[in-house]
Amino acid sequence: MRTLLSDTALVFGRYARQTLRSKAAMTFGALMPALYLVLYGPLLTDVPLGGAGSSWQVLVPGLLLQLALFGASFAGMGLIIEKQHGIVDRMRVTPVSRLALLLGRVLRDAALLTLQAGVIVLVAVAMGLRAPLPGILLGFAFTAALALSLAALSYALAMKAAAPMAFAPVVNGFTMPAMLLSGLLLPMSLAPGWLDVLSHVMPLRYLVDAVRAAFVGHYSDPALIRGALTALALMAVSVTAGTRYFRRAGA
Repeated sequence: MRTLLSDTALVFGRYARQTLRSKAAMTFGALMPALYLVLYGPLLTDVPLGGAGSSWQVLVPGLLLQLALFGASFAGMGLIIEKQHGIVDRMRVTPVSRLALLLGRVLRDAALLTLQAGVIVLVAVAMGLRAPLPGILLGFAFTAALALSLAALSYALAMKAAAPMAFAPVVNGFTMPAMLLSGLLLPMSLAPGWLDVLSHVMPLRYLVDAVRAAFVGHYSDPALIRGALTALALMAVSVTAGTRYFRRAGA
């Protein structure tokens, strides 16, 4: 266990330093959610949202999870580039744990996306968001959990993909339906009945509902329990799958 922790810290430190040297990676990752916040948020100010809270309490939780959805889903692109440059092969001959090679990467991604989520919340507060601090912290926790889960799956897919051209279409084929069916921008309770029912097959829907409940201070809402259980299940499945592919591919 001590070796795993030290190996994970070593890998995390390597990729964290790499990220800190890339100002573009830190800045542009939050650009799309920030644009939604600035350009789309004011349109919802006077729109009735069925008692789900203010427009900001509905929109901002969705944007935090949208940030994790797109940022983590494409994390594997960097691994494909490393494969092409032989970096993965050089790591393979080191004694570093294969699980640590995955955990160090996904923890870096989760930390980066949570930091970007914090910036989005600060901008949202300046624009009118009012939410309890415990609810915001829960939102960060769900954002980190989703980022960790999707990054692990993204790296697993990247180990199988030979080139970015094979990777990107698969990720796009997942992220767009996930965004539309999870109610990231508007509550699915506003959707037609058949679409609301269909959205329940999308695990991200439960995380969105949980964060929105947290942002209005409804900590006893069953949506929080469902969201937490879904997040834990996603992390367990994704890290297990990611580690299996890393070991099978000899990363």
